[in-house]
Amino acid sequence: QGRLVDSGGGLVLPGGSLRLSCTASGILFSIYTMDWYRQAPGKQRELVARIYRNESTNVADSVKGRFTISRDNAKNTVYLQMNSLKPEDTAVYYCHAWYFSDTYWSQGTQVTVPS
Repeated sequence: QGRLVDSGGGLVLPGGSLRLSCTASGILFSIYTMDWYRQAPGKQRELVARIYRNESTNVADSVKGRFTISRDNAKNTVYLQMNSLKPEDTAVYYCHAWYFSDTYWSQGTQVTVPS
């Protein structure tokens, strides 16, 4: 059974940076597409960034130029580097792995950027 464990969230001032990590176990990590989602209070969960098995990436327009997704298949880990953080980036961030219908979610890590 697969499992995702994320970390790296916290409180950061506007303009600051954080790097989230998500480590997978129990799955063949290299074949999975990996996503970072976020959910702010009272809002729907939204896709922030995606990295495919071939390492091509997509990022949401709202974070383009500020957030970068990457993966290290040797460490079974996906990262989200977040720079120039804004109060509107405040949310719980979730890691998601999927390969066809096989999907897994992390428990979520809180990122808070005070206004």
